[in-house]
Amino acid sequence: MTSTSHKPGADTPLAPFRLVADAAAWDACLADLRGMSRLAIDLEANSMFAYTERACLIQLSTATADYIIDPLAGLDLSGLGAALADPTVEKIFHAAEYDLILLRRDYDWSLVNLFDTMWAARILGYRQMGLAGLLEAFYGVRLSKRYQKANWCHRPLSAPELAYAQKDTHYLPALRDRLAAELEERDLMAEALETFAEQARVRLPNNGFDPDAFWNINGVQDMTPTQQAVMKALYLFRDREARRRNAPHFKVLSDRTLLEIATTLPARMSELDTLHGMTAGQQQRYGRQLLEAVAEARQAPPPQPPKRLPRLPDAVLIRYDRLHRWRKARALARGVESDVIISRDALWAIAHAAPRTLEELAALDALGPWRLATYGQEILRELGIRN
Repeated sequence: MTSTSHKPGADTPLAPFRLVADAAAWDACLADLRGMSRLAIDLEANSMFAYTERACLIQLSTATADYIIDPLAGLDLSGLGAALADPTVEKIFHAAEYDLILLRRDYDWSLVNLFDTMWAARILGYRQMGLAGLLEAFYGVRLSKRYQKANWCHRPLSAPELAYAQKDTHYLPALRDRLAAELEERDLMAEALETFAEQARVRLPNNGFDPDAFWNINGVQDMTPTQQAVMKALYLFRDREARRRNAPHFKVLSDRTLLEIATTLPARMSELDTLHGMTAGQQQRYGRQLLEAVAEARQAPPPQPPKRLPRLPDAVLIRYDRLHRWRKARALARGVESDVIISRDALWAIAHAAPRTLEELAALDALGPWRLATYGQEILRELGIRN
């Protein structure tokens, strides 16, 4: 079989991928995975088409083949979870965070031994960090953007869609090797490995629906109390419809449409005609319900804004500002973005704790060993500590 690890080229045809949609194909794929020291992985999800997105496709590339796995086919994919957790197998992703969150949430899988080509490019100071841009710049390979927003949970997937999916992992091993060589040459591999380990420890975000989040929409704070009551009712209505239809909120009604309805307070169907997003189809589907929601909410008591978090102590804000300015200067000197130096979360943890020694700074667990050794004394100096 033709190896997938050859040097990419704009005119190099790809070997056919292997579609894994039944138990026999999965067993063959799993047998191949068990002999590999590294795997290139990507996911395709349906976030543009569902209330709660899910992994609709899992692409894998080994040294010998490209696999496209159908996670909707009812397969027992626990063997893949074991491979992700195996520290002897390197997992190559490009921009892993979103994929790792889905894998943790949907399968309760954790990953160790990550190489993230997007973060490698960022650490090296590349301004172009997208996979398509890197492949075109390095190899002249062009990735089509046609299917970036496809509904990957529809079946059957077309041949062009599957070909697009194959390319998302096929080139990752070669890209990884090129970036790794540059990291080694510039003595940045230790920093990269620490960053990869941090990125692999994903935390699941709280993505549950918050009925008070409408207050965060630009313009709501300037409304009258009656308009705010209507806005909340519309916000709740949209969520109910999105759940019922299994659709993202924006495919039911946009924020702008909700704002215009709440601002104009329509009472008749004809008053919906000029509102943003209220097409004839939207009026037919939702018009009567929206007018009823407006009428009822106009009689409701105004909603109370959520309580603001207490202001942080001035000392914490001053420490954060000093650290923030130090980080920015450090990043400019290196030609990288600020969060390559230290994450924003780490800055806040340090600002809150105000460590006075390297031991206290290490005890925060906000910095890995490389960053602690590289930046620890500078951070203490910024905090006014002289050792």
